[in-house]
Amino acid sequence: MNAKQLAAEAAVALIKDGMKVGLGTGSTAYFAIQKIGSRIREEGLNLTCIATSIQSEDLAKSLNIPMAGFDALSRLDITIDGADEADHELQLIKGGGGALLREKIIAYMTDHYVIIADDSKYVENLGAFFLPVEVVPFGWQRTFDHLKALGCTPHLREKEGKTFITDNGNYILDCDFKKITDPRTLQTQLNLIPGVVECGLFVDKAQTLIIAAADGTITSYNK
Repeated sequence: MNAKQLAAEAAVALIKDGMKVGLGTGSTAYFAIQKIGSRIREEGLNLTCIATSIQSEDLAKSLNIPMAGFDALSRLDITIDGADEADHELQLIKGGGGALLREKIIAYMTDHYVIIADDSKYVENLGAFFLPVEVVPFGWQRTFDHLKALGCTPHLREKEGKTFITDNGNYILDCDFKKITDPRTLQTQLNLIPGVVECGLFVDKAQTLIIAAADGTITSYNK
């Protein structure tokens, strides 16, 4: 079992019968969704879930995980999601999979936000991973300029030679800040720029970070 799967299964052990659960997006969250599906089959867990992306929703439905919409759910007991980076204060960079806006909406309605990752994602300072910023297509070049003025090098995300489009019909600018020493301030600065829909800094949201190493060691950090 690889480190991502170890972290995912440790997190899924926190889920109890009757919970409302947020399903994350990405390679680590994939293992969590798989484990939730197996627990429903084997234990008969009664859960209601909502996904952070079309990809995760499709996977959940294929595993017969009960899904609901925002018309039915206003709060979630727990959400299990991955991160591209997590520092020692449990501040996060997310959005490598392109689902940062939906992930943040769900993070803000979650009572217990659990992040799972392998030990390569646990860092002293955020910023080695380019910070994703979701922007509206209209005038994105000027949004690019405003982001650059904050001291980063932005890159328009592409996939298979074409501009990457999020589930919400937006673009992503991946911003190389080198090192982010004050994520709280930067998050505010980014979200004030016209054209920015959301940034991939998740500040003061994670209550639990579960890190797994290749040797099978699992470490949980709690806030």
